[in-house]
Amino acid sequence: MLPEEIAEARQRRYNGTVVGLRKPNPDLFIMRVKPDFPRPAHRAGQYCSLGLGNWEPRAPGCQEENLKAGDESKVVRRAYSISCSILDDAGEVLAIDKTDYLEFYITLVREGSDPTKPPPALTPRLVMLREGDRLNIGEKITGHYTLEPVKPGDTVLFLGTGTGEAPHNYMTWELLKNGHAGKILNASCVRFKRDLGYFDIHQTLMRRFPNYQFLALTTREADTVGHKVYIQDLITSGQLEERIAETLNPMRTHVFLCGNPKMIGVPIKNKKTGARQHPQPLGVIEILEGRGFQADNAAIKFKGNVHFEEYW
Repeated sequence: MLPEEIAEARQRRYNGTVVGLRKPNPDLFIMRVKPDFPRPAHRAGQYCSLGLGNWEPRAPGCQEENLKAGDESKVVRRAYSISCSILDDAGEVLAIDKTDYLEFYITLVREGSDPTKPPPALTPRLVMLREGDRLNIGEKITGHYTLEPVKPGDTVLFLGTGTGEAPHNYMTWELLKNGHAGKILNASCVRFKRDLGYFDIHQTLMRRFPNYQFLALTTREADTVGHKVYIQDLITSGQLEERIAETLNPMRTHVFLCGNPKMIGVPIKNKKTGARQHPQPLGVIEILEGRGFQADNAAIKFKGNVHFEEYW
């Protein structure tokens, strides 16, 4: 596309501005986007879409992309859970109603996992943005992954991998803002400590809120590579119960899962028998259902005490 065509496409297709950008590492970024329209009412845990035109530059070192004729004028979009930094610059719980942006926690995907499918299209472009740049943001915020079923005294466990931490941070903000009386644990499993974009914020929260714990699980640091602890291991080893100093009780505990589908392990319906089958390897849902918990089942509109959002 010619420069004047790109300028016209940006003006016509983009409706949001990057107003904040922080990069914990070169492949991980926390981005705040201010929509041109009034920010829609929403709940912590929900999501909306972000988009950029195929005419935008891609980060170097990513899987090569070969666009078909005419594709260069299209906008590629993807849904992202809305995140939250929880605290403001003064260290107080953020007054979100006084802000006008939405925050996103995104990792650069350099190569696709399936060579038969197109290479990553959006994150190699998003990572190139700078403050003041424009992009497309969805005008609708939606999703059922919220704190709606949680009661004031319940224990709430957020178990995530990578940027699956995003909705958990927003839900943590909602609980702390509302003075939640029950215990809150937020565990995030990543490869390296540098992949924990909100680490310092969580340390501050633990000092300020006695009922809050953040647990970082790093699998490739020099001191952890020999004894990796994944989310599944955290539960089966008893370490999770040690951390919250209580037995996992389905009657007053809600578990939220977001991230790698293999960690979550959503049951699959057998097409022949209709029975639910847990996938392999062992996922958290199977572990918890073996302890009396019940996972949400959208097919029959059932809300249990294990809630999940698959991140890819």
